[in-house]
Amino acid sequence: MKKVTKILLAISLSAIMLTGCGGEDPNTIEFWTPLTGDDGANMDQIVADYNATDPEFKVKHVITSDMYTKMYTVLNSGSGIPDLAIIHADRVPNFVEQDLLEPVTSIMSAQPELKEDNFLTEAWTAGNVDGTQYTIPLDIHGSAMYYNKELLAKYGVENFLDDNVVTFDEMLSLQGKLDEGQYVLNDALLSWVIFAQIQNLGGQIQDENGNPTINTPEMKEAIESIKELKDAGLMTPYGEDGYLMFQSGNVLFSTDGTWSSIGHATVESLDFGVTNIYAYEPETFHNRASSHLFGLLSSEERTDEKEQGIGEFLEFVRENSIEWAEAGQIVASEDVVNSPDYENYIQSFFTSTEEQTESLYIYTDKHYPYIAEALDNYAADMVHGEIGVDEGLEEMQKFVEDKVAEGSLDLENAVTEEEGE
Repeated sequence: MKKVTKILLAISLSAIMLTGCGGEDPNTIEFWTPLTGDDGANMDQIVADYNATDPEFKVKHVITSDMYTKMYTVLNSGSGIPDLAIIHADRVPNFVEQDLLEPVTSIMSAQPELKEDNFLTEAWTAGNVDGTQYTIPLDIHGSAMYYNKELLAKYGVENFLDDNVVTFDEMLSLQGKLDEGQYVLNDALLSWVIFAQIQNLGGQIQDENGNPTINTPEMKEAIESIKELKDAGLMTPYGEDGYLMFQSGNVLFSTDGTWSSIGHATVESLDFGVTNIYAYEPETFHNRASSHLFGLLSSEERTDEKEQGIGEFLEFVRENSIEWAEAGQIVASEDVVNSPDYENYIQSFFTSTEEQTESLYIYTDKHYPYIAEALDNYAADMVHGEIGVDEGLEEMQKFVEDKVAEGSLDLENAVTEEEGE
């Protein structure tokens, strides 16, 4: 009943129009997020719990599916700018370059526990540009690989998980051994899997001058390695919903997101666990990640008093964000991550050891949103043989270079796949 109530609350709040909001009420903190999924209800609950403490400045949570476009509108107009917003990690460099984001220095001074030592390092540093802190982290969310325990036992490959890293060679060893209609892996969040392989191979997506680099040996090797799995008949068919095929019990490994554990858990017949995205060798593995970050959009209307109230809210979240774990997210607060209750959540696997935490890799390259868009457009076609790998790499490189040549990366363009998570 609690979850149903949360979902209904999220739906009702999603319908709120943004007209007239953005910090115009001197006693209310206007808080924008793109949390249109079930996670919006979890944030609603955190806000409700905070408001129940009777703070001087209550928080109003406003959810919108096209938040970045609306941000662009209000920032251009100079009015209706929210007091507080959640943005994704890959947005920070461009927000800062365009003077759209204010440092959180004064908030950190007023709330001394809002400091790097109290948050996961990867989430904290995602909001740091040239030594200045522009955000306070809420979480790390990223790719994960779920496994079907019954299928692993059926095919006698439980040992694949002995070191928590399933390798390409281990998956290829199952070629020709699966029953018809069953597969080793799906192609869910395929571009995220490729980003993980780029790190495994020691590659980069921009050169020393900050120019995007797509057509590289590492990108080619990553895509060709995944294509080899497809060509061996181990990947779910192109166009099929591999996520649902995993839930129906016909796929050993599903490469979707940390938040997907909530959906998988609703399938009573699915006995599953979670591990790292597959890699070339157990000693080198990464999980492509991002982060929801609290930020202050540039505004002349935000008062010092309201900024102090924002700091009090963020400190409350730092101490009381176990609710956010219910959304399937890796909470950024060290207090929460190290609490006994957090161990009850499956995503705690990714912070269970120092090695696991270090596997979480957040891309903050300036042109990352364009590169992610290019991979989303071309990766599946290359892996499934609809387009040659060399041709696809050339087209992706041109795609990104054309985007860069059009001008600076603005808020309205290059919306990533993460908007709405």
